[in-house]
Parts: sequence; structure tokens; C-alpha cells
Amino acid sequence: MNFNIALLRGDGIGPEIVDSAVAVLHKIGEKYGHTFNCTPYLIGGCAIDATGIPLPKETIDGCLASDSVLLGAVGGAVGHNKWDQMPPHLRPEKALLGIREALGLFTNLRPAKLYPALKGDCPLREDIVEKGFDIMMVRELTGGIYFGKRDRYQTEDRGEEATDLMAYSEQEIERIGRRAFELARLRRNKVSSVDKANVLETSRLWRSVMHRLAEEYSDVQYEDVLVDNCAMQLVRDPGQFDVVVTENMFGDILSDEASMVTGSIGLLPSASIGDTAPGLYEPIHGSAPDI
Repeated sequence: MNFNIALLRGDGIGPEIVDSAVAVLHKIGEKYGHTFNCTPYLIGGCAIDATGIPLPKETIDGCLASDSVLLGAVGGAVGHNKWDQMPPHLRPEKALLGIREALGLFTNLRPAKLYPALKGDCPLREDIVEKGFDIMMVRELTGGIYFGKRDRYQTEDRGEEATDLMAYSEQEIERIGRRAFELARLRRNKVSSVDKANVLETSRLWRSVMHRLAEEYSDVQYEDVLVDNCAMQLVRDPGQFDVVVTENMFGDILSDEASMVTGSIGLLPSASIGDTAPGLYEPIHGSAPDI
């Protein structure tokens, strides 16, 4: 079979990682009779340098016309790169939100598995490491506070004030919830839904939708976990988790924590997918501009 792949090498270590991943793809093609036609497009800081914006229309169009997308990294060292002073809508990271929205990628799948050969890199106690763990982090990717309305305004007595709106609909929650339950059926039949329902109204809606889905998927063990407790449990006993599903911002934070427990955020791949192709795949995480 022949596949068209859009390459988004990006910044930092991204080009090196993507080129290595392409070399692996071609070896796979040789072994199984596939061919991969790879076309590079600009994204992130390199796109700003070349076109003035982090996500050119040519990149979006090229990705939409491809069978799949391979992404390296965007941005540079926080506080120490030439794009830091760009306005928010022109920063390299804005390209990630834009490409997810343009491709309809509402599900981020990020495995956190401790491989025996890498046990020495795990920062946890030996008795925890010996039990091992294999977690699938399922993060909602196109809703929540990252895509909500933003505002900044002057108050009379408190100086400048800023707001970010977190919003979720039943439809957005249900579609990511179904992905989690279906994945659990392919794994160890357990879903841990992470929220902050003791404080946030969005989390109360999230929990009610998840409870309805849990009744539908009665063969899957289900539990609610508050986000602060989940952060603690990931370092206390990561082996208790199978599929962890949560909203966008919580997932952004917790998936990084889960990956670091394996030894390094740079060791783990991820997939961002929607209802139709193309999906977006990352061989590692982090631009690592100092390497």
C-alpha cells in the first residue's frame, strides 16, 4: 500500500526525531510491502521565521490531504527563545491548538508504560517499580479552557484582570468518554475518570455524563478520581490505573507526570485522533532546544 505522510518537523530536536522516525517507517515499508511518500510542512517557530505565523494555511491544507501526520516539536526553551516576545496568537504553541482544531483531533492517546529495560530510569521506589505499570492516558483535546473565550481588562481597584472560560458540552464529554471505555475493553477493562467535581461545574457535568456511559459499559470497571488525588496516586501506585480519561488542561498536566514516572517525557509517543483520518502522531514529547 502507498501512504502520503505530512511531516511537521518543527523546532528544537523535532527535525532530528522526525527524520529518525521516517527512517524507521521506510524500514517497515521494506519489510511489509508499503511505501511512504513524505512531504514536509512548516509549523511552530520555524514557520514564524519563514512566514510570520506559526501555522500557515499551506500546512493545514497539506495535512488534510494526507493519510497521516508526523509531528516533531514546536517552540524553544521557555524564557530563552526568540519567540517569547511574540503576541499570544503568534506564539509557536498556538500552532498545536490550531492543527488539532483544523483536523478535528479531539482525542489524545498517551501511553505511560514502564519497560523492563528502562526500570533504572524510573524515579519511584524499587518496590513500586517492580510491580510495573501500563497506563493509557486519554485526554480531551479540543475543548475546555484552552479553547474558551479569553479576556483582559482594567478594574477600578485591582489593576489589570484576566479571564479564561472553561466550557464543555455533553457531546464533547460523551465522545471522549466512549473512546476511553472502548479502549478499556481492549486492555484491562478499567476506566478512571479524572475531574474536579467538588469545585467545578464543568466537572459535575463531566461526571454525570461519565456515569451514564458507565452504565452502558457495565462490563468495564469504573471509578471517579479527583485530579489532585490522581496526581498523588500516579506517584504512589501507578499500577492501579489502566485507562485514565480527563479534560484538556488536567490531561495536559497529568500525562506529563505519568510519562515522567516512566523515566523521561522524551521516551513516550502519542497519537491525536478524531473520527476520521488523518491522525497526528508524535514520536516523542518536548522540543529539547538545548540538545
